[in-house]
Amino acid sequence: MKSRIILLGACASALLSGSAFAQQDNPAPPARHHHHPNVSLEQRLDRLERVIDEQQAEIRALKSQVRPGASGGAASVAAAPPPPAQPEVSAAQFQALQNQVYEQAAQARTAAAAPRDKKVHFKGVTVTFGGFLAAESVYRSRQEFADIGSSYSGIPYPDSPQAHADEFRMTARQSRISGLVQGDIDPVTHLAMYGEFDFLGAAASANSNESNSYQPRVRALYGTVDWDDPGVEILFGQNWSLMTLTANGMSPRSELPPPTIDAQYVPGFNWARQPQLRIVKNFGDEVWLGVSAENPQTTFGGTVPDVPGLYYNSGNGFNGGTGSAGSEFNSGITLSLNHVPDIVGKVVVEPSMFDKAVHLEAFGIYRDFYDRYGTNPDLSDVSTHDVSGGGVGGSALIKLVPGVFDIQADAMYGNGIGRYGSGQLPDATFRPDGQIAPLTENIEMAGGTWHTTPDLDLYVFAGREHDDAAAYYAGTTPYGYGNPLYANTGCFSLAAALTAKCVGNTQEIDQITTGLWGTPYAGDFGKVKIGLQYSYTERKAFEGVGGRPTTDENMLFTSFRYYPF
Repeated sequence: MKSRIILLGACASALLSGSAFAQQDNPAPPARHHHHPNVSLEQRLDRLERVIDEQQAEIRALKSQVRPGASGGAASVAAAPPPPAQPEVSAAQFQALQNQVYEQAAQARTAAAAPRDKKVHFKGVTVTFGGFLAAESVYRSRQEFADIGSSYSGIPYPDSPQAHADEFRMTARQSRISGLVQGDIDPVTHLAMYGEFDFLGAAASANSNESNSYQPRVRALYGTVDWDDPGVEILFGQNWSLMTLTANGMSPRSELPPPTIDAQYVPGFNWARQPQLRIVKNFGDEVWLGVSAENPQTTFGGTVPDVPGLYYNSGNGFNGGTGSAGSEFNSGITLSLNHVPDIVGKVVVEPSMFDKAVHLEAFGIYRDFYDRYGTNPDLSDVSTHDVSGGGVGGSALIKLVPGVFDIQADAMYGNGIGRYGSGQLPDATFRPDGQIAPLTENIEMAGGTWHTTPDLDLYVFAGREHDDAAAYYAGTTPYGYGNPLYANTGCFSLAAALTAKCVGNTQEIDQITTGLWGTPYAGDFGKVKIGLQYSYTERKAFEGVGGRPTTDENMLFTSFRYYPF
């Protein structure tokens, strides 16, 4: 359309200025010409073309009357009757035609300058909408009574009736909506606010363990202030933990979870989504340093001590460092005692020699575990106690063949880090005297994504989470986590469970998963993606009295997603 307007404008200008019908050498500046609102742009262009075609025909008719002269190349008119008088273009007609050309060109310039990014631009602020509608299904070979997010540490052992029944569910609850608002205070100071929500929250099971899944379920809701000159960015609100792998520097909204349909991702993936305050410093777009203070929560495993003479803050015994939720929380859930945020520090390096094809991260976390206990019946020695924990880890994104094949991996080792793994092994257990004992854990995951075509991705990931035992004794009574004297005799069958116990503390979770994402449509109306995923997961317990129980899970997922933006 733009090229057509320019061509018509050029033709009209040449005809109007050079033909014998021009009536003014220096016409006055054109007045704005108003068209009837029901006449479309296309109709006006067609009308303008017809006017120009008619004038071109008139010029060709005049030229046919003229031939080269016999002397010195001068032109002479053939001896013939003069042609019929041609109608002249009046000044008003000239003005109207010129107005049309000017107006069409102005409209073309306005259309070319207008953003075509499906965003809303208002008074210097840009609003970007996002999200998708998801219709998904999951099949599990053992019943978990779970939605699209699996419970890897809850796969039932053979003693449970759930282990002998499979499961199929359909859901739209992973559908997502998001909005990003951006604006600049000045050319070097940038503000943004981002919110992302889905529908996977449930009031009775909401908690702060990993995804902070309260209703309405906030995946992310945060603001950022970014200063170009010092290369500093501050983030405040709820977002992915700083330890989560990112694809570009430490940029928010570039977090890179495995591309699974399963909302719990893959065992071995290090992540959380929780409230935090973060500051990041950029050194030349090659090195980033960041630190964040993040919402704490402690998950416990093993046996809560029931030792005579061990008290909490009343005469009714020891409660295990947790309490029933109060104001603004669902009263049916429990929260841990915490009074210090989790502190995460990270460094990211993207060596310029690899042209952004190599992204490396190293991080560390400090955690504080907190409870209150004493041993005197009169509560005279009841006091609070702190135990430190934490870990170190690293992540990497390597584009082996940029745009074709990517590898990503992460690993973490430490004490009391279970809540940051997809397998959700416990952070800590208790000694018989009531003191918290952080559990030693190692977490690993690696995988690759093959972008076979612009419309088809294939992926394979494998992950592992492993806890070390922390066994304690009060006389001959076993405590802790993974104690070899715990009874596992009842874990191996429904019949055995009738007469024996099954403690079955989880020692390790392993998984391999593979899947694909296809894009059958991408155009003016958005994008459609279709996904298919299979995963095999093993849950292994510690050795105990009666043996070491194990179980497994075969899962098949499908997804149909429509992205309108």
